[in-house]
Amino acid sequence: MLDELSDVGYGALTIESAARRAGVGKATIYRHWPDKIALIADAFKLLQQQRDPELVTGSPREKLERILRHVADVVADSPFSACLPALIDGAERDRAVRRFHHQFQAEARKPTIALIANGVASGDFPARIDPELAAFALLGAIFFCRLMTGTPFPQERVSALIDTVIRRERVTRLNRRGERA
Repeated sequence: MLDELSDVGYGALTIESAARRAGVGKATIYRHWPDKIALIADAFKLLQQQRDPELVTGSPREKLERILRHVADVVADSPFSACLPALIDGAERDRAVRRFHHQFQAEARKPTIALIANGVASGDFPARIDPELAAFALLGAIFFCRLMTGTPFPQERVSALIDTVIRRERVTRLNRRGERA
């Protein structure tokens, strides 16, 4: 199904073409999904569940690095990545696809936002950090590279990205004489 979406785009994707590619009748598809948006939604949810990184162990910083490396990998080369341009194009033309796309992305961002918020609350990240804006900045850099440049975001630069967005300021205090305190 996702292969069909990435190959033909949202506009040309039909239940019939997805069924043909899957080797089943279209009635089989309609028994489980009322329309192609529902089919795409379930395919994306399943893909996400199968590939989500482990977030039980580690510091907030380590978990955030794991999430961002995972996103960089998925956005660089996966069925989701292959479908991304078709989904964006479909969202520009179809209100229902736009609603699905926005809801899917909002749900996908929640763990990153929560993780950053927990890191701020625990003192692992600076108190000045707005978790939602930080998530947009971190994830946005990865998606920007995928969609607007010819090169996916390199996983080895995730740590530098986090340092750039969520940098702990080291303030050196000076006493009245201008000496470090």
